[in-house]
Amino acid sequence: MKKIALLLLMGTAMLSCRKDREKSDCNKMCTLDYRSVGIRFVDKNGAPTEVTGFSVVNQRTGEKVYASSAATINMIKGGFLVADDGNLRNLSEAGDNLKVTGTSVETNQTKSAVLKISGGKCACHIAKLSGPDQIAFD
Repeated sequence: MKKIALLLLMGTAMLSCRKDREKSDCNKMCTLDYRSVGIRFVDKNGAPTEVTGFSVVNQRTGEKVYASSAATINMIKGGFLVADDGNLRNLSEAGDNLKVTGTSVETNQTKSAVLKISGGKCACHIAKLSGPDQIAFD
């Protein structure tokens, strides 16, 4: 299972290195790294917890954001990818506020947090500018 996830991640990384960037006016050399930003949901004791209704919404556009390699991290309890390099062109260079929301399976409590993530036409990779690494339920 891990080999399949790794192959999917590598395939997605190859697709994200688009040749049209080379022909653009950006004049940048990019690494072949594939970057992602994740978040963990934890209970009141700091232990990873299961979540339903996970969603990410770009506050600038109102559109839902789906990380292209989301299947690889969702195998970790309470861990989710918010965005990855597959979302690069849908994010602004200045950074977009992405509202992350999930509901605890144990307490049925819903919590949200905002992460600011940048991308853009000339960016090589996405970058987390601000926001928490985890969301804690009471």
